[in-house]
Amino acid sequence: MRLFEILLFFSSVFLLAIPFIFNQRIRRSALLLTSGAGSIFLVIHLLVEGYRVQLLFLYGFTILMLMLSIIDVFITQKAVRTTSRIRRVLGPLLIVIGLIATACLNYVFPVFDLPAPTGKLKVGMQVFHFVDPNREETFGKTATGKRELMVQVWYPTEAGTGEYAPFIPDTRILSYMGENFGLPGFTFQHLRYVSSHSYSGGEVSSEQASYPLILANPGNVSSRFLHTSQAENLASHGYIVAVIDHTYNTFATKFPDGRITTSTTDNLFSPDHDYQTGRGVRDKLGKVLTEDVAFALDQFDLIQSGQIPSHLKGRIDLGHVGVFGHSIGGATAYDASYDPRITVGIDLDGGLYRLREREGLRKPFLFINSESYSEKLKRVMDNRVYTDAELNLMGSTREWEDQVTEDKKLELERMRETVDEGGQVLYIDNTEHLNFADVQFISSIFNMLGITGKIAPERANSVINAYMLDFFNMYLKNQGGNLMKGPDSRFPEVKFVNWLL
Repeated sequence: MRLFEILLFFSSVFLLAIPFIFNQRIRRSALLLTSGAGSIFLVIHLLVEGYRVQLLFLYGFTILMLMLSIIDVFITQKAVRTTSRIRRVLGPLLIVIGLIATACLNYVFPVFDLPAPTGKLKVGMQVFHFVDPNREETFGKTATGKRELMVQVWYPTEAGTGEYAPFIPDTRILSYMGENFGLPGFTFQHLRYVSSHSYSGGEVSSEQASYPLILANPGNVSSRFLHTSQAENLASHGYIVAVIDHTYNTFATKFPDGRITTSTTDNLFSPDHDYQTGRGVRDKLGKVLTEDVAFALDQFDLIQSGQIPSHLKGRIDLGHVGVFGHSIGGATAYDASYDPRITVGIDLDGGLYRLREREGLRKPFLFINSESYSEKLKRVMDNRVYTDAELNLMGSTREWEDQVTEDKKLELERMRETVDEGGQVLYIDNTEHLNFADVQFISSIFNMLGITGKIAPERANSVINAYMLDFFNMYLKNQGGNLMKGPDSRFPEVKFVNWLL
């Protein structure tokens, strides 16, 4: 909670104790002073910090108690006694309910601080709008009919001044985020008050002549801003990091002319699809996402040469390019790494696509998986046969799981091949799928639902960032690589998947 939110909360706590003061004169004065102070805190909070839906109980109780204190001063003594009897019963009860509800809502939907970057360099940020004249948009409508992308770039900058850029690129997309999780559109509006650690614009740092480029891909129905902490951390260590909003695969993308596109790619899949059909649809979707990465890389050629205006002109090391992604974005990172311009990549808990269309990737590649996904792969390695009861519980069929197993065995073979080329396969204890993006900070409700693990979000973020940085440093800067050699006492949660070898 922010400063005036805390003051407002504790003024309400104090109001809860006032009805137990037996001296009527002292009680009346305490009520007036405390409710008055609470009202002042409320006004300052609204003007300086901004309102939050999660605090509506506090707002209502503060105003109610101010009104009751004014009534105590101006109405007759007899009326006061009548009002006091009602207030002594209902007042504390309503305040208790309000405080408990407020505490719960603030716990579930906090105004949090993103983890600070660990590098010595300040971080700048710029957003680009790219239009591919050679590809038609097939997932929805665009202004030109061509494939359009919004790409947010974080980079090392000279010492920043002023305020940090907001975490959310445009607050209008937050209602779509709520709807994506099956919640009311106002649920995540508090994220407008979360700040990044980046400065908008600014000159590129003179610390190095140029910086390696890393392209990143969010997961299905995610967003570029949900990889802010990872991008900022890499940028603070001397990388230019570009996170791609894959249009119509995000929950919402806002374009410079005000248009907002939402997710349509889920509509490509149907519960009536058999496994082979569903896999084919995913491969076709994946092909578009992979082409987005190649097109974005083309645009950075133009930025480097100055044909697209940017502070990044002449400062991008296009001879050292990496890629990473989460979920289907991790599969995109793997598939995009067949591009000869890309040196190395990382997949964060994403199952691969288009496996039968290519030979194995002959490049170092790092897989960092959740504990649950690693367990699934281990069952495939062990040729686990599910019982009928287990299949019923999973809502699956033996035929379906047999085909999943066949695909996962091919995926495991691809992992082995990248390890042979200098890559690695890891998993992190007590993690689940959403621990690999900043969504893990947004609400503890994700932990309650089991889509983030028992590990603390700050710890998960710290571990993932450390291993990503070490791997990219090893292949894009020819330094580091110690974490890739084996278990490290600083990161006991990280397990090397030796059974794969």
